[in-house]
Order: sequence, then structure tokens, then C-alpha cells
Amino acid sequence: MPTPVKSVLPVVLLGCGGVGRYLLRHIVSCRPLHDNQGVSIRVVGVAGSSSLLVAEDVHSSGLDDALLTNLCAAKSAGSPLSSLLGQGQYQLFQNPEARSKVIDAATTLGRTTGLVLVDCSATYDTVSLMKDAVDHGCCIVLANKKPLTGAYEDFQKLVSNFRRIRFESTVGAGLPVIASVTRIIASGDPVSRVVGSLSGTLGYVMSELEDGKRFSEVVKTAKSLGYTEPDPRDDLGGLDVARKALILARLLGQQISMDNISVESLYPSELGPEKVSTKDFLESGLGQLDKSMEERVKAASSRGNVLRYVCEIESTGCQVGLKELPKDSALGRLRGSDNVVEIYSRCYESSPLVIQGAGAGNDTTAAGVLADIIDLQDLFQKTA
Repeated sequence: MPTPVKSVLPVVLLGCGGVGRYLLRHIVSCRPLHDNQGVSIRVVGVAGSSSLLVAEDVHSSGLDDALLTNLCAAKSAGSPLSSLLGQGQYQLFQNPEARSKVIDAATTLGRTTGLVLVDCSATYDTVSLMKDAVDHGCCIVLANKKPLTGAYEDFQKLVSNFRRIRFESTVGAGLPVIASVTRIIASGDPVSRVVGSLSGTLGYVMSELEDGKRFSEVVKTAKSLGYTEPDPRDDLGGLDVARKALILARLLGQQISMDNISVESLYPSELGPEKVSTKDFLESGLGQLDKSMEERVKAASSRGNVLRYVCEIESTGCQVGLKELPKDSALGRLRGSDNVVEIYSRCYESSPLVIQGAGAGNDTTAAGVLADIIDLQDLFQKTA
């Protein structure tokens, strides 16, 4: 029998945090599935915050699966990439040389075999690297929202060749929000409105408040369950939801920035990180918010509604904050840490397209990133 033809996708991963490590594990565990699909993902480099591990010959080989597995274990234990020295055929570079080596790989592979640069970091520092990669013909997959939520010119640059970029996981983790919006737009059906609960943390908090629990109690429980950031104010401030809303708004053609989005924080500025430590906020600051939040929940309930923390994107602007919604609506029925998005258009005017499911978590997000990588396979050369 002839040797099956495969699409070979060389990948450089930026970010070895939770999402990055889950992605590497998924790539390794899915080898048999991808072999059957005629796809081969070749991880040629992995970059942490201060160093880069890269295969000795990015043209013909990648980092082997045993090394990738050991890398995940090392980073989970807090060890640097340098702790893997002697475990395989690769080169290790430290910053700032690491960045130039990523560009070298992009230059070498971007215009020959192709390269997918995957950003699972959580920093703005990758923006210039991503733009350079675009210039070299590379494909880009983003879980990191920040490159798409900085200057509008950077957004334009990164999405200039829409065939070569995927960023589904920036908005709904593994949910097909970006794909659904782009398909509707491509059909000539203009999207008029998007309403969504895009924070698993705040979705959980708001649904728990309906049961009469105190705001402070619910937030502390969410933190203990691992739903919140180490400092819950990173979630309660609404900035993460605002970034997701900005990406969607820009996708709909709005040339706006974060300054154009109205964002409601669930804590006052006097309890902000610059004035109150995380410890003090959890021990005494949160309790100060219980009464006002209880009153808002009761007021909504008296009108047959519930409170949800949502983003609303319309032609007139973009808002993020608490909103009263009917209990029997898709957003009103939301429980736990799921995300829900309603998309309105001419065809979905009276009955919106509703997308619901797990919208957070390293595992779910990494699965979405892997799906985005696989979605690019037709752009890569096939080899026997």
C-alpha cells in the first residue's frame, strides 16, 4: 500500500503556563487520531517567559513526545526549561536571544514548509513577534487576548490575512463563537447585536447569588474552586470580559479601543489593588460589598429577573457590566461556570443563535487551541 499523505504542521509554542502545558499534552495524546486524519503536528520550539527550547533541525524534526511530556512535568513543578538539558536533541536559548531564534524559525519555515506560531502566554510582549511572523508568511493561533486588544493597527495587522489566523480561544475557550460570527457575516447576514456571559467566574458568582448566598461567600468559594485568578479582583473588575467584547466588536467591524468600552467593576476604586492588598480585600473588603449586591439581586428578583454580568455589542457601542435579564432567557437560565452567547442578525432577529457550554479552564481552552491549529492544515504542504 502507498504511504499515507500527511499535512505536516510545524509549531512554535509561546507560553508554558496551564493552557500551554495542556496543549502539549493534547498534541501528544492525539497522535493516533491525527495520524488517521492525515495530520502531523511537529512541535519545533517551546518558549517560556525567559528561554526557548528549539529542535536542532526545524526542517526535518521536532521535539520528541518524551521530551514534551517531561517539559510539561518540569514546568508544572516550577522548574525552568534549562532543567531539561541532556534529555534530547535540541538547543536552548535565553532571552533576548530567544526572541531572535523564534524569528529565525519564522523566517526559515514561514516561506518554505510553513509555521504555526501559537501564543498561549498572557502578555502584550508577544505583539511585535506576532507581527513579524505575519510578515514572514506564518500562521498564527492565539489563546492570548492581548495582541488583539491593544492598538487597533496591531489588530488590523494580525488579521490582515484572515486565512492564516485563528483566535477562537480568546473569546469562548472551546466554544465556536468566532467561527459562528464569521460564518454569519460571510453569508451576507449582518450581525446587529451580540450579548454574552463570557466569564465562567462571574457566571458562577451571579448564578449562586440567586440562592440567597452572600457575595463575599460566593467569591471566596469560587476562589477555592480555582475559578478566579489569585486576586479575584482580576475577574470582578470586568477587564477580561471587556477584552473579549473588544475582540468581537472589532470582528464586527468596529474600529474601537478599550477606552471606548463602558466597563462596570463589581468593586469600588477604594478597594482596588493599588490601595488594598489581596489578603485584606478577601478578609474585610469583600464583606463591604454584600449589602449593595444583595439589594440589587432582590430588586431584580422582584421584577421576575436575574442579574448577569454580560457584554452587549451593538452598532451604537459596547458595554460590559451587570444587567437584569428574564429568568427564562438563555442568559437567565445560565448556571455554574458555563458561557452563553446570543447572536442577533437578520436571520436570527427574533430567535437568536445561542451558543452555550464550558467557556473556561485550561483543558477546554487548550482543546480549542488545538482545534484551531488543525483547522489550518490545508495551508500546509503534504508529505508522504
